[in-house]
Amino acid sequence: MELTVETATSWENLSISNDFLFGKVMQDPELCKELLQRILPELDIDHVEYPELQKTINEDLDAKGVRLDVYVNDEKGTVYDIEMQAVTSRYLPRRTRYYQSMIDLQLVDKGQDYDTLNDSYIIFICLSDLFGKGRYMYTFENTCKEDSEVLLNDGAKKIFLNADGKNGATSEALKAFLDYVAGKPSEDKFVRKLDDAVEKAKKNREWRHEYMTLLMRDRENQKIGKEIGKEIGKIFGAISVYRDLRLSDEEIIAKLHAKFDLTEEQARAYLKEAE
Repeated sequence: MELTVETATSWENLSISNDFLFGKVMQDPELCKELLQRILPELDIDHVEYPELQKTINEDLDAKGVRLDVYVNDEKGTVYDIEMQAVTSRYLPRRTRYYQSMIDLQLVDKGQDYDTLNDSYIIFICLSDLFGKGRYMYTFENTCKEDSEVLLNDGAKKIFLNADGKNGATSEALKAFLDYVAGKPSEDKFVRKLDDAVEKAKKNREWRHEYMTLLMRDRENQKIGKEIGKEIGKIFGAISVYRDLRLSDEEIIAKLHAKFDLTEEQARAYLKEAE
């Protein structure tokens, strides 16, 4: 979950398309179950369970951790990760790959067989069309390239929902939800329940404080990032000038150390990167 300056808005004006608010609303198991049933009508989901709310996965100190918007199981042990994606990036498919790997690491304990891996669905709800075909839904599972009728049957499926969809087979129930995500009014009974839940969530002072804290943190991180970027730009600019003056590498390293308070190792790294 990541709030950005570009996409963040005031708490009072948030809608279901905000990932933070979506995650809070989906803490209602009945709403979450009904949404899953609309996305996957072929499944018969009795109930959903929450191993952790807004589950955070960070298996390794050197690995990039993930914080999942909605992470639930059903009574059969099938795992569902539902992510609200306000900004559609071309890197989303690779993100689903990473999420899948991190989730799988959580599902298999050391020494267990691979056949204990639960079936899983990673579902991204997007405001725009990532694949440009106008479909409401894109479902992916591993198939044989040489024969599309041969399935790998690894139990993993990835689904991208497109709130800006125009075609493709979908139920009126799912279309009503996607229209709601896109900001269009609907008289659908489930959508009305969702909208009531959104308005109720926005009256939760604890959630409002949490959202504003995250927003301020992310703004501060972006500010720090911009400042670091400017400083790095100055370093590379100085290296270019020193090279124009035909200074030796050792002389450049000494000047970088004095001007930017870099260690010799850091100065050498910047010099190498500038080559």
